[in-house]
Amino acid sequence: MIRPLTHKLLIGVLLISGGVMAAQLGALLSIAHSNGLIADFNAGHTNKLSSFGTAAPEVRLAQAVSWQKQRRYEEALACLNGLLDTPDPALQATVRYNLGNLYLAQAVAKTEAAAFNDAIPLASLAKQAYRQALALDSHYWDAKYNLEVAMRLLPEMARINSEDDRPFNQTSQLWTTVPGFPRGLP
Repeated sequence: MIRPLTHKLLIGVLLISGGVMAAQLGALLSIAHSNGLIADFNAGHTNKLSSFGTAAPEVRLAQAVSWQKQRRYEEALACLNGLLDTPDPALQATVRYNLGNLYLAQAVAKTEAAAFNDAIPLASLAKQAYRQALALDSHYWDAKYNLEVAMRLLPEMARINSEDDRPFNQTSQLWTTVPGFPRGLP
């Protein structure tokens, strides 16, 4: 009586472990596929995802970063905005950091094109996105650094906009209004 019970128990354990192994293999294949897509995006290939809404958030983030590198800002912005509600705080901080990078890149491009009135709101949005990333992860060093860059860019643009009110014989130096770096690091 005990022997048939142990055989049934052993068969049940084997079936359960086989099911768990199949599920783990499926998850591993899904991760490998996602990593392949991310590697393609990092290499500059523009794969159009067939099911973009169902792709892993990391894959969609890689697609947005790839679009940003290609200066396809509208598509990258739409993709990043779709990722703002992810439940993972670390991924959400990364999304907000990349959103800040997108706005900062646009602000710098507008500044180089001398469209200062368009660049000021973009720099403000970049600062806001970096602050949100830091609120989610206060140790995010890249967000701290880029926030400092955005904060240095905005006062300079405000000063350049006010140059139109000055007489033409006054000369100005470009970086005179920028405060120095803080002396102590955390």
